[in-house]
Amino acid sequence: MTRTPASLTPASLTLASVLVLSVLLAGCGSNEPTTNPIVVPPVAVAPTPTPTPTPTPIPTSFDVGPCLNQTVVPGRTVANLVVPDVLQLDLNQPAGFPNGRRYLDPVVDVTLAVIFLDLARHPATTFANLPVNPNAVDQPLPNTFPFLAPPLGSPPTSGGAGTNFTFRSDLPSAYTRVDRAGMPAVSTALISGNPNKNSYNDDTPTIDATGKWVPELSGTLTILTNALADDLTRLGLSVCARPLN
Repeated sequence: MTRTPASLTPASLTLASVLVLSVLLAGCGSNEPTTNPIVVPPVAVAPTPTPTPTPTPIPTSFDVGPCLNQTVVPGRTVANLVVPDVLQLDLNQPAGFPNGRRYLDPVVDVTLAVIFLDLARHPATTFANLPVNPNAVDQPLPNTFPFLAPPLGSPPTSGGAGTNFTFRSDLPSAYTRVDRAGMPAVSTALISGNPNKNSYNDDTPTIDATGKWVPELSGTLTILTNALADDLTRLGLSVCARPLN
């Protein structure tokens, strides 16, 4: 008969199992936190980088001298057109800006183009050619005096033949200037506001020629250019002013 060694009896096996289990548990650590606390290693947290402040862009200021000195037509600069503020007409030259003013001339569009844009790259009609203005008057204009279309209405209040006009013959002293419009848009766009507008309207082209209003015209043009230059550039237009910074 085969005999089982004493070390492998059921009692021995039970005792051995308990001893092995005790060793294993001792090696794994106790569940009792007071005698064998579980230590959680600290988790390294990367510090949040301090964001670099975005510098506030410095507004670009412009020198508008090149605008005032650029040539509009041979012998005439922008400065010559606005100082003194008079409308000149040479009967030997074609009519239209800057030689006089025709009824349908888009004078404000032309004036703004002349004071803002580089005329070596853009014509004075740049703004006038944009499709935002009415494309025609209600009725075609005649080529003879008084160059006005017949009146509207049904029936018209007049035959529109241009007769029976009564022209006043008062001396210039009988009239009061309300607004100056020698070069259209100069007094409205380049004079900053009251009281300057009233003072400008009270003055004469003779006073203009002394240079009295040059600082006002240049200063207002600078303010407008500083505000509008980036918009004009984004539209693909070249401004006549030059940045100072």
